Amino acid sequence: MDRLLLKNCFHIQPSADGEALRGGDILVEGGLISRIGTDLEAGEAARTVDCSTHVVVAGFVNTHHHFFQTLTRNLPAVQDAKLFDWLTHLYGIWERIDDEAVHVSSLLAMGELLKTGCTTTTDHLYLYPHGFGADFMDLQFQAAARLGVRFCPARGSMSRGRSDGGLPPDSVVQDEEDILVDCERAIRGFHDPSPHAMRKVALAPCSPFSVSEELLRQTVELARRNGVRLHTHLAETADEDAFCVEKYGVRPLALMERCGFLGPHVSFAHGIHFDDGELAVLARSGAQIAHCPSSNMRLGSGICRVRDMLDRGIPVSLAVDGSASNDTSDFLAEMRQAMLLQRVARGSGALGARETLKMATETGAAVLGFPGEGVLAEGRHADIAVFDVSGPEFSGSLSDPLAALLFCGTSHEADYVVCDGRLVVDGGRLTGIDEEDLARDGRRISSRLTGARTW
Repeated sequence: MDRLLLKNCFHIQPSADGEALRGGDILVEGGLISRIGTDLEAGEAARTVDCSTHVVVAGFVNTHHHFFQTLTRNLPAVQDAKLFDWLTHLYGIWERIDDEAVHVSSLLAMGELLKTGCTTTTDHLYLYPHGFGADFMDLQFQAAARLGVRFCPARGSMSRGRSDGGLPPDSVVQDEEDILVDCERAIRGFHDPSPHAMRKVALAPCSPFSVSEELLRQTVELARRNGVRLHTHLAETADEDAFCVEKYGVRPLALMERCGFLGPHVSFAHGIHFDDGELAVLARSGAQIAHCPSSNMRLGSGICRVRDMLDRGIPVSLAVDGSASNDTSDFLAEMRQAMLLQRVARGSGALGARETLKMATETGAAVLGFPGEGVLAEGRHADIAVFDVSGPEFSGSLSDPLAALLFCGTSHEADYVVCDGRLVVDGGRLTGIDEEDLARDGRRISSRLTGARTW
């Protein structure tokens, strides 16, 4: 499809310096937004989509996930567990993850994200069971290309198993030299530094309690040498704080600072337990936070100080986190949760709809290495989500159609989603894969891993 015209849009999300446009059109050509205006003509466009009852926004950006966890959702044994207990149980299942599980779980997670308006995502795959036979990252990029997702996975790593005082079993950790060699191979094989890239790569040691201090330092050096971003879990739980103080003599952020794992090329998932002094360090460094509200509530980990971070100039993006701690990849629901959770902590004015939308789009794009994207503007990526607001659940809400997406509605699925100019969700259905076949494969593999009964 060379050209696509979104016609007579009920409401178009404004860019940072623009105004909302009612009844306008968006012309997509060559993967970019060519024109935004009124009475535009399709010419030889392959497709014209009537958007007269739709709110049109920039595609959302998910900055932290664990795709493989889509196969282990809602397990009774960990429905009420806190993080360390939750991990300890699930590692015994995840050590059986294989090539097929990685590929299908990636399709499942990215498919769910696309259907809820998310066009760009990362995945933090840190689990490499002994004897794995395929290139997991290659399998994930194959899935992303099939579905049409803009993808920046983070090559995760774990090197400290239980025999070394870590949390994961030895069966899923790797030798540190092997990790570094494969990280460099992944960068050379997949990372595209160009402005309009569909694929990038980041490096992401799993957490302070699953790698050594030396691996943190060497990963920083490798990332800087190759010009890629860094990511890890940090300050997610009080247990993590206690582990770092006992093991390293400092709190988690001080450990990162000691290893050079800090700066504008770094993002941290969760960031719940930072004190005021640590927020000041983050602000000075330019590091970013990937906020995961549903997971934080699900595991009882705490409430991230998003309002305080934003007020200090710390960039905060949004993420669904792994599907075993969420237990979904519904990005629009994540945005609503983020907005409401801050109000629980700080009052009704703590976080508004437009600020949340910016976190989910423009900020998220910068966090994954696509600065200047995540907006609807001429010359930018044609990554677009289109939501129908004609249903009864939106009645009475259309004095502010943009905010209605977060405040109202029971179905979070988009009617149309465009990524890099390609229509990847059409009439609420994925265009790159048969959804029934995908769901059946997911059930089959999940049953094999967990023993859960299916049909």
